[in-house]
Order: sequence, then C-alpha cells, then structure tokens
Amino acid sequence: MSQILIDTGPLVALLEAGDRNHERCVLTARRLSDELLTTWPVLTEAMYLLSHAPKAQDALLTKIEDGAVQAAALDADDAREIRALMKRYRDLPMDFADASLVRVADREDIKRVFTLDRRDFGVYRSAHGRPFAIVP
Repeated sequence: MSQILIDTGPLVALLEAGDRNHERCVLTARRLSDELLTTWPVLTEAMYLLSHAPKAQDALLTKIEDGAVQAAALDADDAREIRALMKRYRDLPMDFADASLVRVADREDIKRVFTLDRRDFGVYRSAHGRPFAIVP
C-alpha cells in the first residue's frame, strides 16, 4: 500500500470540529486509501495545538495506537539530514516538524503530503529536486 505524509494542520483539523479546515480535511481523509505517515515532531506540534482539547489529544493518540496514523522513526542519520534541510530553507524558515517530514519523504520515497501549508510545501523539494504533490 502506498503512503502519504500527514502534516500538523490536517491532524489538528481532523480532530477539532471547530477548526475552519475541519470539513475539508475530513472529506479529503475519506478519499484517501493510502497509509497516513507522520513523524514524532509533527505529533508533538499537534498535541501542543490541541492542548486545550484533551479529548482530541486522546483521539490522536488512539489513531497512533490503532495504526490509522503511523509515526516514522528518526535516527542520527535523519538528524544530520534534517539539519541540512533547515539550513537550506532557513529563509522561510523551515521548522523541525516540516524538516522531519521532508526527510522521511526522501528516505521512504514518498511524493505526496496531506498539508494545509501550501506556501512552504510548494517550495520544499526532495533530495532529488522533485516537488511534493500537495493534498488536498
């Protein structure tokens, strides 16, 4: 099965009914047949943004536990590449969560990202210079 990366924005919007992107992200998620893959930095960011909503935080952890969203491991080699990405895109600037997603995309050869951040992910490129296909 193919994988698609999921960024912080859609994770939060899916779990927060009051989010202005909730309906759009729910409709998009229903259309996807791919496995959703993210990183621990993205999950940390999402948990922080959901700190006012303990039930949503719990729902996010349930998604990890039941495999609806998978968390990619990162190691020392990834840290080196993440640092290089953050230096390359320091003018944006690229944050740690985004850099972790771009690194995992390169490592796992994933071309699509479910994100609300079209501005930054429209600029980011894979290690091979390939742009990301942004969903939705």
